[in-house]
Amino acid sequence: MQTHAIPTRRNLEFGVYRDGDNNLDASQTLAVTQALKTSAKDSTIEFTVQNTTGLRSVHGDIVEGKTRTDSFTIDDGTIGQANVSSAHDMADPKNLAQFVAHTLDNAQASGAKQTWIDLVDHGGGDGGGLETHDGSVMAMPAIAKAIADGISLHAKEHPEDAHRGVDGVVANQCLMSTLGFADALSRVGVKYLAASPETMVSPGTPTTVAHDISLHSNDPKAMAQSVVHEVMHTRYGANGATWGPAAAFDVLDTSRATMQGIDTGVKRLDDDLISASHADESTHQEIRRDVNSVDGMVRFPQSQGLPWHADRPAMAVYDVLAHDSSLSATIRQDAKDAERAVASSVLAHAEAAHFAPFGGSSYRNAVGPTAHLPTTRQQIDPWASRGISETKNAFYHGTDEDKLARSLA
Repeated sequence: MQTHAIPTRRNLEFGVYRDGDNNLDASQTLAVTQALKTSAKDSTIEFTVQNTTGLRSVHGDIVEGKTRTDSFTIDDGTIGQANVSSAHDMADPKNLAQFVAHTLDNAQASGAKQTWIDLVDHGGGDGGGLETHDGSVMAMPAIAKAIADGISLHAKEHPEDAHRGVDGVVANQCLMSTLGFADALSRVGVKYLAASPETMVSPGTPTTVAHDISLHSNDPKAMAQSVVHEVMHTRYGANGATWGPAAAFDVLDTSRATMQGIDTGVKRLDDDLISASHADESTHQEIRRDVNSVDGMVRFPQSQGLPWHADRPAMAVYDVLAHDSSLSATIRQDAKDAERAVASSVLAHAEAAHFAPFGGSSYRNAVGPTAHLPTTRQQIDPWASRGISETKNAFYHGTDEDKLARSLA
């Protein structure tokens, strides 16, 4: 009689997609080390890992032609399915899609209740991330589409498991807690985004958050609070120095219903602001002052030339507008409604009072996800010459942020 093996029942399949073919390679190897340690302590998690890494010179540079990609699983503290190949292009959406499909295949085999993907590398908010050694990045909408394509690949190969998707994304990258990214992920079925609205210091989000996700798989609020606590209280360092990885960190509810409420509220407010700006010059200048009064991201002194000064905490901007008595009652009410809509997505948030690497910078209103709100032409797409755009996404155009930018900038 033929028998079939019963899959191991795990809470979580956690895919680690580590793009180490740049200057973060050495520091972010901790992401894999932490996965091994976490797996040894928590048998409810299986890790699926694609780790592109390289041989480095004495100066820390990757030796040309010496990169490779290691692919493997980690469960119960041991490595399996190990494969070493020539370096993959981690900024290629097709490669990410294949990885997502493979992670979902493993999730099916292990009987995992949830599947999360951890993207480990440089990040640039709505400009994208997963930077390769030649400076190319994967655009933010392409990241979301690659996840969707990976889900489709798994469903095609395993129609009996076609219901399975990616439940959450951990963006172990700077600046990826944005309304644009949350909206894009929501449209492909991702329910949670764990990310920083600000800069992070490599090795960034500790892979130990997988334990917090697994432990609270039935309680999203507790999961989010535990993840944020883990990130903000983890310390790295050597030779007596210690630092935390993030200036601020969020876990967002990216369910479609939540994001549709945000889309509707933000569009209503943006349209009001556009109309008021066109109707009256003094109101136009007041709105512009209100938006400018909220600091954008990358708040440290050495940040000149970086493009994220127009990526402002959405809730902070809407709060200023809601309390500006010189604006109409309609604008103030719609600003309150937009602020509440965004707040409804923030399951947990924390910010550092003092972020050691960038002393003197304040993160007091880095509350929740950012929106791209430029007030000068130069801020709209400052790195367009490098092929990097913060504006080519559905949220920016669907909520009329593009029209608002042209009105204010």
